Amino acid sequence: MKKFGLVVIGAHFGVWLNEELSRFDKQNILLVEPVPYNYNKLKERFISSNNIQICTNAIFSENKISKFYYVNEKSISKLGKHWASGIGSFNKNHILDHRTKRFKIEDEDIDEIEIEFITFDGLIEKFEIESIDKLQIDVEGAEYEILKSINYKKTDINSIQFESKHFDGTFKEGKKLQEIKDKLILEGFKLNQIDKENILAYK
Repeated sequence: MKKFGLVVIGAHFGVWLNEELSRFDKQNILLVEPVPYNYNKLKERFISSNNIQICTNAIFSENKISKFYYVNEKSISKLGKHWASGIGSFNKNHILDHRTKRFKIEDEDIDEIEIEFITFDGLIEKFEIESIDKLQIDVEGAEYEILKSINYKKTDINSIQFESKHFDGTFKEGKKLQEIKDKLILEGFKLNQIDKENILAYK
């Protein structure tokens, strides 16, 4: 079993992780990213990094083979938003619900693939994780399923940063978010709303 400094579920292609990657550069790092063009960039970038591993599974509350949806790489420049490449979900409507006057996403802009979803426990076993200093989760609304399913007594996690804005539907926060907040407090975490979209739970 190994100690990990950083585990990122929803790593995108790493462009916003530079500060965290530098902070944990002497420790084991795991980057989880299921969107093909994103994980290919991660693999190219970190091919010579001995401490960084990359997982291409999607993480969920159950093990299954299922459809996964993401923005077509060719549509990103047309849509005019660089963050579009980070929108991947098991729910196609979640992506379409991002449509605004300035982000005119259509059905034709979305690709789908069948991939293997694994549980958080499955991820722990696959990469022989004993402990995690910082767990970071940005998975377009699946945060609830993941955080609810974690056995916090089995794996020692020092802090968790997660996106909160899609817990109860696209751009909605409600009962599910409150349930996870209550659960984390019971597990010994303190909570800090670090910005409008993200919460840090820490011990």
